[in-house]
Amino acid sequence: MNSTHTLHQLVLASAHRTPDAPALTHATDTVNYGDLSARISAFGHGLIALGLARSERVAIYLDKCIETVVATFGISSSGGAFVPVNPVLKPSQVGYILKDCNVRILLTSPERFIAIRDSLSICHDLRHVILTSDPAELPTLPGASIHRWSDILTARPAAGHRIIDSDMAAILYTSGSTGQPKGVVLSHRNMVMGAKSVAEYLENSPDDTLLAALPLSFDAGFSQLTTAFHAGARVVLLNYLMPRDVLRAVEREKVTGLTAVPPLWIQLSQQQWPESVSDHLRYIANTGGRMPLETLTKLRSALPRTKPFLMYGLTEAFRATYLPPNEVDRRPDSIGKAIPNAEVLVLRENGTECAVNEPGELVQRGALVGMGYWNDPEKTAERYKPLPAGVAGREPGLVTPELAVFSGDNVRRDEEGFLYFIGRRDEMIKTSGYRVSPTEIEEILYATQMVGECAAFGIPHDTLGQVIAIIVTAPPGSAVDAAALLAECRNRMPAYMVPSRIEVRDLPLPRNPNGKIDRKSLCSEL
Repeated sequence: MNSTHTLHQLVLASAHRTPDAPALTHATDTVNYGDLSARISAFGHGLIALGLARSERVAIYLDKCIETVVATFGISSSGGAFVPVNPVLKPSQVGYILKDCNVRILLTSPERFIAIRDSLSICHDLRHVILTSDPAELPTLPGASIHRWSDILTARPAAGHRIIDSDMAAILYTSGSTGQPKGVVLSHRNMVMGAKSVAEYLENSPDDTLLAALPLSFDAGFSQLTTAFHAGARVVLLNYLMPRDVLRAVEREKVTGLTAVPPLWIQLSQQQWPESVSDHLRYIANTGGRMPLETLTKLRSALPRTKPFLMYGLTEAFRATYLPPNEVDRRPDSIGKAIPNAEVLVLRENGTECAVNEPGELVQRGALVGMGYWNDPEKTAERYKPLPAGVAGREPGLVTPELAVFSGDNVRRDEEGFLYFIGRRDEMIKTSGYRVSPTEIEEILYATQMVGECAAFGIPHDTLGQVIAIIVTAPPGSAVDAAALLAECRNRMPAYMVPSRIEVRDLPLPRNPNGKIDRKSLCSEL
C-alpha cells in the first residue's frame, strides 16, 4: 500500500512496509506497526457499530497513551472527525468544546469522566461515552450510553464511510485573543501533506525516534505522530511534570528528534545535558514563538552535534516556515522560508506585496491551508480570505477565488527571502508614536542573562497611549535586581522601549494549554 491520501493511511502504509517495526512507545509498552494498524481498524469498526455517521465528531479527553493514538487514527478510518481535547483543560472548558462542535462520541478515562460528568449536561448531541481501563461498573449519563474500551475493539468488522482527502479530519481548538477558543477545521489533505512536508525537511526516516512532549491537541504536538508514521519511525509518548523528565526520556529512549515551544526550551537550556545525548539526538526543533538567542546559544553549546531547526506555524495552516540548520549562524533570529509545497507571502493592508524589509502580514497559501473555524463564519472571513488579484500568480482569467490564511502576524522579508517575526498585530505595543514588538523586548531581556522567564506588554497611558510593563522571574540560583535590570535595559534599548514597570515573580510564569507563556493572562493581572 503506497497511497496515503487520508490520515489513517499514514499508519496503514508503514504497517504494510514494515509490520514488525516499532511504532509507538508509552512507558514500558511498545506497539509495532502491524499491531497498531490492527487496533486502529478495530476501533474504527467499533465506532461504525455505534452508528457514527460520516464526518461526525468524536472527542478524545485523555493524557497521551496508546489508546489516545489508536482512537485518533481509528476515528479517521471510520470516516469521522476527531477532536483532541487538551487534558489540562477544566470541566467547563471541556463541556464548551464538546457542545460547540456537536460531539457525538467521547473517549475518556473513568476518572476524567467523573470529573467532567456535570459539565456534559449541555452537550445535547453526545450519545456515547467510551471509557478506558475497562471499569468493573459502568457509570451513567442521561441521554448517553457508556461503553468499555475492550467492548468497542471486539465489534464485528464493518466498512467505514467513504472519505477523500478534502474531507474534514479534525477540529483543533486554539486559544483566541478574546473569548472562548476557536475550532480550526483541518482536512485529511492538510494533515497528510503537512506530514510529508515536515518529514521531508527534517529528513525523518525509519531509524528515527521522536519524543511527543507537546500536547497532541496542539498542531505541532500532533505533527510528531504524523511525520513519524509517514516515515515509519517510532514515537515515544511522554506526559511530563518537570523539564528533567523530558531530558531523562531523551536519554533513556535514545530520541533522535525533539520539538518544543520556547518556554520549555528555556527550562531545558538550564538543565545539565548528558554528553551522550549528542550521540543520538539528531535534531531539535522550535515552534510556537521565537526562541531567545541566549537559549539557542546554550542549547547548541550543550548539543554540539545536534541540528537546530527554527520553525514557525499557525494552527490554521498546520505548518508554515523553517530555517535550515546551516543558516542558523548567519540569521539565528529568522523563521526561515516556506516549508515544501507551501508559499508564504508578506502583504500590505491593501493586499499588495511588501518591499524588502518592509513589515507586513504573513499570508500562507497552499495545500496546508485549513477549512476555517467551526461554525463561525465571521471569524473565518477575518482569517481565511481570497488572495488578491495579481498576487502569487493569480491571473485575471482565474475566476474561482483561492482562500489563503492571513495570519495576523507581522513579519519582514530580507534581501535573500528569509523571514523575520516581528509580533502579533493584536499584541503590538503602541507607545510614544512607536509600534513595539513585545517579542523584541523579551529577546533583549533574555540576552542580559538577568532573568529566567519574562513577558512584556503594553498597559494604557493617558498621554503615551501605552507604556511598557514587564514581568520577570529570576534565573536559576540567583535573584532579580530590578534596578540593575532597568539600567541594563537603558543601555540596550532606545528610550521609548525601556520598561516603565518591572514586576518580579517567584513562581514560573503561567502557560496556556499549549505550553506557551500566557501573556494575556499576565496582562489582566496588572
